Amino acid sequence: MTGPQHQNASPRPSVESSVIEDIDISEAPRMAPAIRLADKSTNHPLDASGSALDLRDSHTASSLELPHTLTSERIRRRSDLSRIRPLDSPPAIEPESIELPTIQEHFAKRAADVSFREDVMFAKDDDVEIAPSFPSSLAPSIRAEDDTDSMAPAISPAQKAVNRRKNAIHFLTLCFTIFLNGWNDGTTGPLLPKIQAYYGLGFAVVSLIFIFNTIGYLSGAIANVWLTDKLGFGKVLLLGSVLQIAAYAIMAPAPPFPLMCLAFTLIGFGLSLQNSHANGFIASSRNHVSTKISILHASYGFGALVSPLVSTQFAQQKHWSFHYIISGALYLFNTLMIWFVFRGKRQDEIKAEIGDLTVDPNAVDSNKYKQIFTIRAVHFLSIFSLIYVGTEVTIGSWSVTYVQTKRQGTSNSGYISSGFFGGLMLGRIILMWLNRKIGERRALFLYALLAIQLEVTVWVVPSLIENAIAVAFVGLLLGPMYPILMNHSTKILPRWLLTGCMGYIAGVGQAGSAVLPFITGLLASRFGIASLQPFIVSMMSTMIVIWALIPRVRQVPT
Repeated sequence: MTGPQHQNASPRPSVESSVIEDIDISEAPRMAPAIRLADKSTNHPLDASGSALDLRDSHTASSLELPHTLTSERIRRRSDLSRIRPLDSPPAIEPESIELPTIQEHFAKRAADVSFREDVMFAKDDDVEIAPSFPSSLAPSIRAEDDTDSMAPAISPAQKAVNRRKNAIHFLTLCFTIFLNGWNDGTTGPLLPKIQAYYGLGFAVVSLIFIFNTIGYLSGAIANVWLTDKLGFGKVLLLGSVLQIAAYAIMAPAPPFPLMCLAFTLIGFGLSLQNSHANGFIASSRNHVSTKISILHASYGFGALVSPLVSTQFAQQKHWSFHYIISGALYLFNTLMIWFVFRGKRQDEIKAEIGDLTVDPNAVDSNKYKQIFTIRAVHFLSIFSLIYVGTEVTIGSWSVTYVQTKRQGTSNSGYISSGFFGGLMLGRIILMWLNRKIGERRALFLYALLAIQLEVTVWVVPSLIENAIAVAFVGLLLGPMYPILMNHSTKILPRWLLTGCMGYIAGVGQAGSAVLPFITGLLASRFGIASLQPFIVSMMSTMIVIWALIPRVRQVPT
């Protein structure tokens, strides 16, 4: 039922629409005089909860604290609203203030990294009212700055050029070190018949030099991890080169045979240290690892190619042992290079200087020997390395004796050893494209099968020329195998143990360069030198089986 007072009540006038425009929230302080209520004395109606916004003179737009979910402020014009309170409205109640949360509290910590945009609707007249609305399309625009690379120091082009030059010097120094490794291995073949004749020894006894060489290699492989932790990369590499000088100083005057065996022990120990650190340093590089390893071991083949050309000449002379004076002089130069280039520094320190350091977050700081020897792949790789290097050195060392005995070759047969190591060097360079084309794993199977067929021709074809050509092509096919082995090791072994693992693999491989030639000597003393070719074919066949057992992918954390 409607009372008289209700009949006389004036109806609410309609709200006049006004032009609304957006302003940035940062302009609110400047627009403060405009963002006020037109009638400061009018009591505002209560909302549904019985409270009202307290908008007095002191409340400007800059002092209003908005919730962080507020995406816009819609300002409506109220100048045409009736100032007369309806008769049936409840009595006015003193409005209570509402304290709203601030944006600053929520974004205080992200103020520097986050941009916050607020859309505000503003009317030109003085009579305004702030009304929140929450359309999803007007959500705040928040952009976090990507500062991933902000902490990385900028490297100038000049500094990059300096780093590249230092990196090249390091690489060439290690290539020369491996070149001398090949020089040493290529020396033994042409001089072996001369050593046997000079000391009046049989095949079995003269093969003792390989046994003592094996002792040196294995000792170096085992001691390498401990020496590296104590002395570091630069000093251990220097130590290996100094031991080579001492060994050649003993061998130069053609001492009694026991001293020759001692010298071969020192050679094995020194070469093991140098070979392991050269391989580990290159394998831990960031870029072009496969190419660098191939070139590194091509330098080995080049050294083994040049050395027989020189040692063959000394094998025809009375003072055959003077060849070791040249070897000692080369290692003296190598020692000086290692000192001036690496300065006895540790590997991480050297690589950090040229920006080539790779830090492994998964590195485990515990007993490295235990970690290395518990990885099954390390043992498969080591066995393959032992058989491969042993087969390689056996062919280079005993083929000269085989040709002289079975094919009536002369002292110039020492050049066959040069042909073999020359093919070894070329194979590590010119077959890199084929390795990438068909895959390194398949390529090694292919090379091994072809090498076996060629070695069979040396076995059954009684021709000096054919045997020499076949041996050279066997070297060409065997050449890429060792770089493939080392490159594959970097893919399946944990990186924080890479230097230790590769040192062990290389050390065991170098031991093979002594073990298999020694076994060949024992077989030759029992069955004759004709047993050389069946033994080599069997070793190549074993290599295929071992390679099939080596994992394809990494089986341990990196």
